Formats: sequence, structure tokens, C-alpha cells
Amino acid sequence: MQIGQYEVFTVESGYVWLDGGAMFGVVPKVLWSKTNPADELNRIQLALRTMVIKSERRLILVDTGVGHKMNEKLQKIYNVDQTKHDLEKDLLKYGIRPEDVTDVIITHLHFDHVGGATTVKDGKLQPTFPNAKYYVQGEQWYWANHPSEKDRASYMPENFKPIEEAGQLVELEGPKELFPGIQVLVMYGHTHGMQLVKVYDEQSTLLYCADLMPTASHIPLPYIMAYDNNPLITLEEKKRLLPQAVQENWILVFEHDPFRVAGRVVETDKGFQLGEEVRL
Repeated sequence: MQIGQYEVFTVESGYVWLDGGAMFGVVPKVLWSKTNPADELNRIQLALRTMVIKSERRLILVDTGVGHKMNEKLQKIYNVDQTKHDLEKDLLKYGIRPEDVTDVIITHLHFDHVGGATTVKDGKLQPTFPNAKYYVQGEQWYWANHPSEKDRASYMPENFKPIEEAGQLVELEGPKELFPGIQVLVMYGHTHGMQLVKVYDEQSTLLYCADLMPTASHIPLPYIMAYDNNPLITLEEKKRLLPQAVQENWILVFEHDPFRVAGRVVETDKGFQLGEEVRL
């Protein structure tokens, strides 16, 4: 898809399986399992989807999946599956090498969003993309380094500390236009200082939803993850963004939906729902 000066597309870096009840909070299994069937351990399949934004001067990635540093125990818990997709290999299909990436926008520092940002090379942890700047909200950086008991397991320092040590970290302070036609919007429901990425021109607007709405099934207002630190704030954030998405015909990109990459939102008598699906 072309939006302004940017070519925008997505690549996959594998799948993880997380508890379906945790993914849908107060919504009963009899409802969420219709669109996201669970395995025998009550886990549902989730995609790891990176958005690529490419112009003549910049090659930008948004999020990086889980990477390859997880120990065997964690891989088993989350049923990490990278047999069909791998971030670096899938980028290479488009002729993109790690050293070609100029910028990496990290929505937040949970392991399934930033794991691929660092790698082990010659026995040493280092940034996967050696020439890139990595953009993180300063509030999220602080939170990741001082997590609560509730979300401590989601923050793995090996995924993000090497970025700071290499001098490639850029801490952002609030919403802003990061590049012409690319904005970051700051959210506080899922975790403190999560940033969504908005790409737009005069005709089109695309929003990478990160964990505000990780799948298309999370569009309805009550469908909020138990993983969220502040679910009522998530609710208010959805109530603020979804009417604008409908009115302005935005395309929403779903980072974790294994079945639907992107789509537009409609408002019906039953509330907000996925309308037209969009391929990227």
C-alpha cells in the first residue's frame, strides 16, 4: 500500500500461543472462542506481525516479534513457532538486510514486541539492526526498568538494554510527528507509555494498533485483555479512537491477529465491529 511517500507492508516473524481467557478478560470463552479457538491448554494462536514503512530515505520497522533468545522452557510455555516465518528471513524476501534498517519504532517493551530488536552475535548481545535508531516512549522505558509485580514477567532486559548500551536508543516524550506523515500516539491502558503508529496522507490513514486492539476480535469495546494494567483506561482509549476511525475510514493493522492482517471499522447497532478486511 502506498501512503504519501511511503510504501507500507507487513511481514511475519512467527506465532505465539497465549491464554485465551487472559487475552479477552471478562468476555466469556463461549464468545471469544468463536473467532479464536483455543488449544487443549486454553491458549489461542497469535501472530507476530511487523509493519515495514519504506521511503527513498528511510526504512522503518514497527515492532520486532519475540526474536531467538528465549530459553526452551519459555518457548514451550508460549508455544513459540517460527518454522514458517522468521523476521530477518522474511525481510530478506523483500531485499531488506538488518544493516539497511534506519529506524525501529517499538510500541512497548513487552517480550513479544521487542524480542527481535536484539540478538546474540559472536557470543554477545547486541542490536539486531546495527545502523538503526530505536524509538521508545521515555515513560515506557522507565516502566520497563521498574515494572510492577503484575507485569514484570513481560519485560526481559536482554531484549532492550543492549540498545541503550549501543547508543541507539531514542526516548520520546509524548505524542509527536516522528517523520513527515508518521505520528506516534501514546496510550496508557495496556501499559504506561505504549505508542501506536499512524501513517497518513490526504487520502488515507493507517493505524498500527499494537496491544490496544491486538486482534480484530478486540474491536468491540468490552473486549479488553486481562494483561492490561489499566483496563478502564483502555476502554476510554478505544472509545476515543474508534469513532474517529469510522468517520475517517482508517485502516487498522492488527499485530497479533493470525487470520486478519488489517481492516476498516464499522459501527452497528451492536457497537464497533470489523468491516472490510484489507490486505497489506
